[in-house]
Amino acid sequence: MLSGRRLDLLDPTPVDIEIEDIAHGLAFVARWNGQTRGDYPYSVAEHSLLVEEIFGRAMPDAPVKWRLAALLHDAPEYVIGDMISPVKAAVGPGYGALDDRLTAAIHLRFGLPAMLPKTIKARIKRADKLSAWLEATQLAGFTEAEANRFFGRPVAALTRGLTLRLRPPAEVRADFTGRHAELLGML
Repeated sequence: MLSGRRLDLLDPTPVDIEIEDIAHGLAFVARWNGQTRGDYPYSVAEHSLLVEEIFGRAMPDAPVKWRLAALLHDAPEYVIGDMISPVKAAVGPGYGALDDRLTAAIHLRFGLPAMLPKTIKARIKRADKLSAWLEATQLAGFTEAEANRFFGRPVAALTRGLTLRLRPPAEVRADFTGRHAELLGML
């Protein structure tokens, strides 16, 4: 990693995890396999900030640790990349196991339980689907009808006023690390 840490992908430990490595990697990993409009790819770091925002709108009274979990929901992708769901399925259960090990190490590093409660994981997944709907319609060329079919109809109150914009990776990286620091400071 750029921090100088050595991360064993098959046996990751919390001491090998640094937020700067996560933010840097996620800021350079493109969502939608890079198939979005604009001069920059829409990054997983930007997506993660959006998911955390939507999660907070949906659960304004949730403990801060769950907002942190929402921010970090795709953190393993800083080293394993972002694969679309059909590819993940084709790769098989090994991908999921690797993702689970990395997620556990990341969660423990930042004071979260290795495995999230099912209800929290489901709420983060709902925010993730809402963000995918926004990304699909604003950046990836989907019509609203297509996005509704794939991701479900969005809850207007949770997505109102959210306009996505593509930004340079360095700017997104700084915002991701900044938001992470804010959330840790509120724990």
